[in-house]
Amino acid sequence: MAAPAVPAAPRLTVTGGTTAGTAVREAGLPGKDEDGVVVVRDGGGQLRDLSWTPDVDTDVEAVAANTPDGRMVIRHSAAHVAAQAVQQLFPEAKLGIGPPITDGFYYDFALERPLTPEDLAAVEKRMKQIVKGAQRFSRRELASVEAAEAELADEPFKLELVRDKSGADDPEVMEIGPGALTVYDNLDPRTGEAVWGDLCRGPHVPTTKHIPAFALTRSSAAYWRGDQANASLQRVYGTAWESQEALDAHKELLAEAERRDHRRLGTELDLFSFPDEIGSGLPVFHPRGGVIKREMEDYVRRRHIEEGFDYVGTPHIAKEPLFHTSGHLPYYGEGMFPAMQLDGGPYRLKAMNCPMHNLIYRSRGRSYRELPLRFFEFGHVYRNEKSGVIHGLTRVRGFAQDDSHSYVTPEQAPDEIKHLLDFVLSLLRDFGMDDFYLELSTRDDRPDKFIGSDEDWAAATEVLEDVATASGLELVPDPGGAAYYGPKISVQARDAIGRTWQMSTIQYDFNQPSPERFNLEYVASDGTRQQPVMIHSAKFGSIERFMGVLVEHYAGAFPAWLAPVQVVGIPVAADYGDHLEAVARELKAAGIRAEVDHSDDRMQKKIRTHTTQKVPFMLLAGERDVEAGAVSFRFRDGTQVNGVPVAQAVATIVGWVARRENASPTAELLAELVQAG
Repeated sequence: MAAPAVPAAPRLTVTGGTTAGTAVREAGLPGKDEDGVVVVRDGGGQLRDLSWTPDVDTDVEAVAANTPDGRMVIRHSAAHVAAQAVQQLFPEAKLGIGPPITDGFYYDFALERPLTPEDLAAVEKRMKQIVKGAQRFSRRELASVEAAEAELADEPFKLELVRDKSGADDPEVMEIGPGALTVYDNLDPRTGEAVWGDLCRGPHVPTTKHIPAFALTRSSAAYWRGDQANASLQRVYGTAWESQEALDAHKELLAEAERRDHRRLGTELDLFSFPDEIGSGLPVFHPRGGVIKREMEDYVRRRHIEEGFDYVGTPHIAKEPLFHTSGHLPYYGEGMFPAMQLDGGPYRLKAMNCPMHNLIYRSRGRSYRELPLRFFEFGHVYRNEKSGVIHGLTRVRGFAQDDSHSYVTPEQAPDEIKHLLDFVLSLLRDFGMDDFYLELSTRDDRPDKFIGSDEDWAAATEVLEDVATASGLELVPDPGGAAYYGPKISVQARDAIGRTWQMSTIQYDFNQPSPERFNLEYVASDGTRQQPVMIHSAKFGSIERFMGVLVEHYAGAFPAWLAPVQVVGIPVAADYGDHLEAVARELKAAGIRAEVDHSDDRMQKKIRTHTTQKVPFMLLAGERDVEAGAVSFRFRDGTQVNGVPVAQAVATIVGWVARRENASPTAELLAELVQAG
């Protein structure tokens, strides 16, 4: 599913001394409904309320409700309404922060007790009353920090923000903007009196009536500023949209996502589990899940070898100083498990494979004639993820990376990055994912997070950006998201229901090969010793995570080439089981995973069972099939093709699997194959 097109932003001029809302009305732009203008964007890219009044004529862009920025403003405004409702129902509640997030919003509160589902229903009911009341959002600047402290004397968390961050451009604190402290009051439309207010930088929709569709979704525990050492809070989550239709579509997407949840399907299909005896975030694969994992590994291993990679292997632990040399300690220290004492010194579980690949490179002298030199392995790594972020297979503590490192001359780097990007995209397409965009992660100004010179970072970023742009895919900036050692390209893939998953990464590393780190060298054509560029790439990211994504992408109905059981024979009666066993033997001889169901269940129950287990090919056999030397096909969608000769049936299945078809087989597709010969 492609992302919906973002409507073009109309441009207009706000006359000095008048409001942006006046300019919107005079331009004839809508003020209501899903395409209604809710804010404007000034020339500096800042979003402004429609009540904003510039001193001079100013060109702006109108921002409609049904755009990403418009939805963000609606959701932030809905968060304020939620906070107002909570404080009206629970006057003792103290306010934390309430930012918009992907597809929704949250607000944190200090409360005397946890909120119940009944409490959330009451809060949502009160929110509807506030929205119906058409309260106006009104921005007000506070004259000083002292004025803010006086006004917020009963709000300890807001006071902390004012005292610690006032006037600072700190991205961690969304409620305080640079240069001024502002409050947004909610005004009664009849009296003009403020009925509630919150410290906030805005902007907001004009009135609560511009929040046409919302719902509270859940509550959870939280901590002030995300630190468990701080106060315990209650977090209320919600979602808000530009129309009831958009909200309904979002709810249906959530319902479909629930039906596709890989954790539930993993249990139903007997693929994997997370035994408590092993520990959180450490999966085990059952035989059927093991089939899928092996198929993924075998295929991607073969593709790497075809693409010029040498297969290597490295251990799970290493002496701690290795990770100081690589820079992972201290830059990635929090993501690594604590040290263990062996042989009189500290060892670490590895969280990445690159330091060991560097040692393989450094094991002997290298010539420029060997470059690009490409190493690849399924390296099992361990990362000390916090318990709150562990999520099925998609966020685990132990996983196998399809990890590779290319060592190239600086001149070879652009071509190698293009080669890797083409390889990544072809692999994802092989597994049925073909809707992508790219994200370019770069450094910011935090000296404690990144190493290397500005010049090296600029050169590396330019190479990645040029290759990403030349790919023709959408390129989205991600400032500050780079690894400590260099910038990276991430492939973002959309699944069957339009959700985005970060998949593969390609990272440009000029730091680990340096003399201060591993001192990697090659002998150049002129006899001098030069430093190679190291390019990290992971195609799946991890086998575990990619399997979780595939389970959800296919809703458990894997393509036949990946399916744990590709064919099940279902005899109409026990007398016909031997016929299907003979067919199964032919299929197994051709490398197909085939079984025959000899259980005592009735045929229709067997069909239901194996349809639920999402087997792509079911072969039925009754008296006529046996007499004719044939079978009847039954498919996951319920369609059926009767009386197919056994030789043709076997050839059809073998051909389908060999071609790695990602579509589910159906009677219609089978008929097309038969017709085509």
